[in-house]
Amino acid sequence: MRLKTNHLLTIRDLDAEEVQALVRRAAQLKAGRPAGEGATALAGKTVALVFEKPSTRTRVSFEVAAGQLGAQCLFMASRDTQLRRSEPLKDTARVMSRYVDAMVVRTFGHEVVEELAKYSDVPVINALTDRYHPCQVLSDLLTVQEHLGDAVAPVYAWIGDGNNMAHSWLEAAAALKLELNLACPLGFTPDPAIVEYARSKGARVTLGQDPVEAVKGAQVVSTDVWASMGQEDEAERRRRAFAGFTVDETLLQAAHQEAIVLHCLPAHRGEEISEAVLEGPRSVVWDQAENRLHMQKAILEALVGAPAK
Repeated sequence: MRLKTNHLLTIRDLDAEEVQALVRRAAQLKAGRPAGEGATALAGKTVALVFEKPSTRTRVSFEVAAGQLGAQCLFMASRDTQLRRSEPLKDTARVMSRYVDAMVVRTFGHEVVEELAKYSDVPVINALTDRYHPCQVLSDLLTVQEHLGDAVAPVYAWIGDGNNMAHSWLEAAAALKLELNLACPLGFTPDPAIVEYARSKGARVTLGQDPVEAVKGAQVVSTDVWASMGQEDEAERRRRAFAGFTVDETLLQAAHQEAIVLHCLPAHRGEEISEAVLEGPRSVVWDQAENRLHMQKAILEALVGAPAK
């Protein structure tokens, strides 16, 4: 498959058919991994990982994904780039376009990936900004598909910070017309414009401050850390504000009896999620983490490699 967009900055760049096709292709790549499915899709290509924020899962999954597709991968940490120095982003984009076949960028401000994409002649993939985390949520959709299948249209619940993950879930809800209930403390709700965008596209979105109400009947319960990278100085204030928003066994009693629990990791056990839930039978976080690899492969193939037949 080929995406209609040249870049993947947010899930809003994709239509419903493309989201579903990426999930299907990622599942195919996962199933075909032992046989080397897609092993030459990026043969002769070079993928640059440009990371201002440190990472475990994102870096490893993209590096391994590129390698399994036959590409060379070049990792560039903040100390290796000019992103935060004197060189304009548009110059970095145009120079990198002469060297590599794609840029995977993990940074702080979303305007960085927007500026790079504006001037780049090669695909720019958002591997996380403070505003969106599209690759993670696409991977999560693969995990939901694996565990729940097509028989039901799940009710999704988001518990916690109205952060980049919440924003990407809202955009996924917009693309697929999902039912999504969010419970966020006052002062930590998602951008109202993104909420309204999702609703305008047919998503059934509720937003409140009661986690119990949000998870009622939900088949998919998601959460994330209360203080993200770069918010360490807010950690104590956030712990107080998020009291009562822990995804624990008591909260899950209100969810669907076969609900699965997602967490994009790293997890702070005893804060946003309990040890018992994270390590319990409802948790699918380890499948979720693995699926980053397979979704990154599908994304790279769709933007950079030869389309799958």
